Amino acid sequence: MSQLIFEKHSFNDASWLPSPAGASEKILERIPSRFLRKKDAELPSLSELDVVRHFTNLSKKNFCVDTHFYPLGSCTMKYNPKVLDSIAASTSYSQIHPYQDEEDVQGALRVFYEMQGYLSEITGMDEFTLQPAAGAHGEFCGLLIASAYHRSKDHKKSKVLIPDSSHGTNPASAALCGYEVVQVATNAKGHVDLADLKGKLDADVACLMMTNPNTLGLFEEDILEIARRVHEAGGLLYYDGANMNALVGICRPGDMGFDIVHLNLHKTFAVPHGSGGPGSGPVGVKKNLIPFLPSPRVLKTGERYVFEKEAPHSIGKLRSFYGNFGAIIRSYAYIKALGKEGLRAVAENAILNANYLKVKLERLFDVPYPGFCMHEFVLSARKQKEKGVRTLDIAKRLLDFGVHAPTIYFPLVVEEAMMVEPTETESKETLDEFVRVLESIQREIETTPQKVLEAPHATPVLRIDEVRAARNPDLRFRPAR
Repeated sequence: MSQLIFEKHSFNDASWLPSPAGASEKILERIPSRFLRKKDAELPSLSELDVVRHFTNLSKKNFCVDTHFYPLGSCTMKYNPKVLDSIAASTSYSQIHPYQDEEDVQGALRVFYEMQGYLSEITGMDEFTLQPAAGAHGEFCGLLIASAYHRSKDHKKSKVLIPDSSHGTNPASAALCGYEVVQVATNAKGHVDLADLKGKLDADVACLMMTNPNTLGLFEEDILEIARRVHEAGGLLYYDGANMNALVGICRPGDMGFDIVHLNLHKTFAVPHGSGGPGSGPVGVKKNLIPFLPSPRVLKTGERYVFEKEAPHSIGKLRSFYGNFGAIIRSYAYIKALGKEGLRAVAENAILNANYLKVKLERLFDVPYPGFCMHEFVLSARKQKEKGVRTLDIAKRLLDFGVHAPTIYFPLVVEEAMMVEPTETESKETLDEFVRVLESIQREIETTPQKVLEAPHATPVLRIDEVRAARNPDLRFRPAR
């Protein structure tokens, strides 16, 4: 029989705590009596089995990529091999400390050095830093590098150009670095409008920030012309690597003319994504920008790996120590395991899955930008809205079928947007089931729309007032009816 793991103890009696003899009494003597209990706390007495069942059942109420299809566009919420967790947890890595002598951690430094090289080769850049702890942190790093570069040339730059379909962190990062944000329009094909770009590209522009494929899931066909124009105007071209999952092994941002690249290891390179981290957003640059990278980087001298000792033009240190090592070791192992052919297969299958779903779903929804997509695509629920059902309602109803909603209402340039990214890790059977679920919801919209409008019906938390929940969150658990 399991022993009781919680007992009724008075907070006045701390003798059960593991501490030196008499220590607990001395602590209690220093606490004013008005804060001490007058009687034992009514704590539950539970068996280990009851506790395990409680937390196991709680875990089943979560939506995550390990339990449900998670077609969250623009975020690449793909399944990540669990063997990488085992590698990262190895005592060879998990029990070292960044303050150890370089000679004691040559293996870890080798991982850093080789990872810098792998990412440079994959993206077509000349050097990388692994310091940034997330994608937005990488954007901040890249824009600081751009700013330092222009100052070194005595360039007076005050603007950053950003497409209107960009990730919200792009303008935020630019503003944080002191730049004026200038929006560039999207044309009818879903690409950067060259005429609008030409009218806004002047001597004050420090850089143009772009995602390619863009946030509509489309490859920027005019990227070489865009790069030429930006460089002729004296600006830099910045690559937001959020959508690199579509390009790995196929083409490289550096070959398109980008000067600065950030990657999301927690999107593209198999690091768990969610709950705020731990993420990783390495930044790569072309040769002329290497002096401005954050310091220290890991260098190789002969057969030894060492930290950079001098970097007089560096933008400085952006993070404690050298980056999120647990994330970096996972991605390093992922790249080593897949190799050149495997990484290309990732992108090819991501593109195949997205186009398969797009063709299947275009008879249910409006497709604002028809034709071939990359790893993700955007639908519009404009037709459903005419019947009184909005994208948010469809997203809520999907939960009842055990499917996480796609990204909704983004990009902002599409009315009632649903952004779908199946990733390369999902099977055809899963994709077909997703189509069947949306077909079922569409039939409900035609016959019993109230069922969709009041969804979800079977989740632990039912329909809430979105605005009120954001302003006055109530985190108490309420079982479904």
